[in-house]
Amino acid sequence: MSLNLSALVRHRGDIFGGATAAIVALPLALAFGVSSGAGALAGLYGAILAGFFAATFGGTRTQVTGPTGPMTVVMALVVSHFAPNLTAAFMAVVLAGAIQIAFGKLGLGRFINLMPQPVVSGFMSGIGMIIIILQIGPLLGQPVPEGTVLHKLAGVPMMLAHADLQALLLGAISLGIMLLTPSAVARIMPAPLLAIVAGTLVAVLLTPAVPVIGAIPSGLPSLQLSWISLEEVPYVIRFALVLALLGAIDSLLTSLVADSITRTSHDSNRELVGQGLGNMASGILGGLPCAGATMRTMVNIRAGGSTRLSGALHSVILLAIVIGFSGAASRIPLAVLGGILVKVGIDIIDWRFLRRIRRATGAGVVIMLTTLLLTVLVDLMTAVAVGFVMASVLFVSRMAEAQIHSARFSFGAERISDLSPEEEAIMTAAGGRIVLFHVEGPLSFGSARAIAKLIQADIDKDVLAIDMSDIPFVDGSAVSVLEEVIQRLQEIGDAVLLFGARPPVVNLLEKAGVVQLLGEKHLLKTRIEALRLAREIMSSPAAETG
Repeated sequence: MSLNLSALVRHRGDIFGGATAAIVALPLALAFGVSSGAGALAGLYGAILAGFFAATFGGTRTQVTGPTGPMTVVMALVVSHFAPNLTAAFMAVVLAGAIQIAFGKLGLGRFINLMPQPVVSGFMSGIGMIIIILQIGPLLGQPVPEGTVLHKLAGVPMMLAHADLQALLLGAISLGIMLLTPSAVARIMPAPLLAIVAGTLVAVLLTPAVPVIGAIPSGLPSLQLSWISLEEVPYVIRFALVLALLGAIDSLLTSLVADSITRTSHDSNRELVGQGLGNMASGILGGLPCAGATMRTMVNIRAGGSTRLSGALHSVILLAIVIGFSGAASRIPLAVLGGILVKVGIDIIDWRFLRRIRRATGAGVVIMLTTLLLTVLVDLMTAVAVGFVMASVLFVSRMAEAQIHSARFSFGAERISDLSPEEEAIMTAAGGRIVLFHVEGPLSFGSARAIAKLIQADIDKDVLAIDMSDIPFVDGSAVSVLEEVIQRLQEIGDAVLLFGARPPVVNLLEKAGVVQLLGEKHLLKTRIEALRLAREIMSSPAAETG
């Protein structure tokens, strides 16, 4: 008995986190199920099945998985395309899960770590603002308008005009408990769970007419797999790819958010495998496609969840609610949940970045605010894509500038400190007719044109020897530009030598035909070899054409 009690005490935070996340997830799962066209139970069983498998096998300890807005939007398109044959729609969910598992096994999850911080910050703050906006209706006792976030904002005046003061009072009580609960009390009972219990008791005793979650459907899932026609296969594959990519990005972004709050580090590839297993289980039993849910993950963390147990318990509690406690949960006022979620939204906003926005770089601020606005006003995928492209272009531009500044010409021995006596003698004897060109860093499309202009500068020379020893790799654009440069210099009678190139760079130059254009004799391993050949070229016109 004491062992059981000690285990409960040890996992108290996970139990409270899972319970609170389940209560918050319940109305969301129902709403997403209905809006997808697959039915309320599809939303519930998506949260139960995907939530359990992703928590158990995933790579983010505190993440809660369930139906999300972006995934539900795509699923609604899938359902409408295949209706009334929902078997094909659920097959797309199963295949999406299998694709996510393949992503994880191939190690593609590591690329999410390349997401720039301003993009993550804008995404976090945008999600926080969306959560707050979505709670305006429940707090005022009014239904949330259909459509985009802009449509919901446009409906605020009407909701204010018909506000239910009793619902507003419950929402204020709930939010007040979330904001003011002392830490000593929160250690015993987390604020979200306290707000749900207190708010529901007040509603039952004093304000029974306020809107509540309402009747929760119950029932066990059934297998959804069966044969589909060949004509449907291409569409199943297409929708599965979209769901897999969207779910992977959605989940891994939420993993980054969880990392930033808990100061931990998730395993992206393992998370993709866990998400894939969850979506396969969900699709097989008729559930919605799911992803890591930022809102529910934050609720879990804030309530004390710190291990995989919390996410798994969230699913078990949801299943218990569906099977045996749907009557009690149906009486929870929506305004109480609204107050809890407003606090969650406030916590998700990246206030640290906003507080130091005046000291941040101008480009970082623009990227963050652009991502934030697109998250709120357009959609998550567009916001992340635009923010990532902006940050990537900025990075490439800065790398190109740094590479151009590192480039240098050497016409004589006096500008090079590490020449051997033989190299110094060759350079001195050439009288500036042999030019060494050195550049550092990756040669890519961002810097290739600028480097080409430098190489083709109007410099009186006979031989240009390009030092590639500090170039770790080149991309296709840079190879094409290098080919053009060699051709133009050869046309005006200048010999071009390349030396010090690393094996991967040499392989790429050979595949692109640059080595053949240059002549294998003109591709050398060391500087002394290049200078000896340059001296030979200058002393023998026949050698120059060789």
